[in-house]
Amino acid sequence: MSDPVPPTIPPLVLVVDDDPALRDSIAFLVTSVGYDCRSFASAEDFLTGWDDDRPACLIADVRMAGMSGLELQKRLTDSHSHLGVIFVTGHGDVPMAVRAMRGGAIDFLEKPFSDQLLLDRIHEAMGHSAAVRSAALDRSLVQTRLDRLTAREREVMDRVVCGKANKQIAADLDISIKTVEVHRHNVMEKMEASSIAELTRMTGQLD
Repeated sequence: MSDPVPPTIPPLVLVVDDDPALRDSIAFLVTSVGYDCRSFASAEDFLTGWDDDRPACLIADVRMAGMSGLELQKRLTDSHSHLGVIFVTGHGDVPMAVRAMRGGAIDFLEKPFSDQLLLDRIHEAMGHSAAVRSAALDRSLVQTRLDRLTAREREVMDRVVCGKANKQIAADLDISIKTVEVHRHNVMEKMEASSIAELTRMTGQLD
């Protein structure tokens, strides 16, 4: 008998708004189309109560008692969050919208907005979140492999990805070409790279 297929975890929508009616309305909408939803009455509650690492969309009011939506966005940016952020507001202004979008928000929606528009933006935000999260996981994997290298292997690798030939690397490091070949082989093996192009792409992810 084959192992059971694990259940798919639905995408997560996070709602941060001090208006309980709006929180309930958005929660009803997004759960009706298959999303999971968690709601918070303030940015502070969100920061202390959210610990889910799956791809997710954050819908936040701009103006709230205590920490504002824009302040919350900055906190998330500073912590390299993968969340796709959508702002909603009943009384926004152009400078506020510009600041939100420059901070990486997916959109800045003025109330009232259509259900379909919100769902479209949520879909876009989920794609953004998944891509950011995937890139972060890739960087973490590359860093783990990089940590396997000795100091000398790292020196050889740095020169390999710059396009230097074994003879040039040997001269740079005052070692034999044979030794360079051994280190080069070890680098490719430890980094699990099948080609110099792939190795270069990996190291480029850490820039």
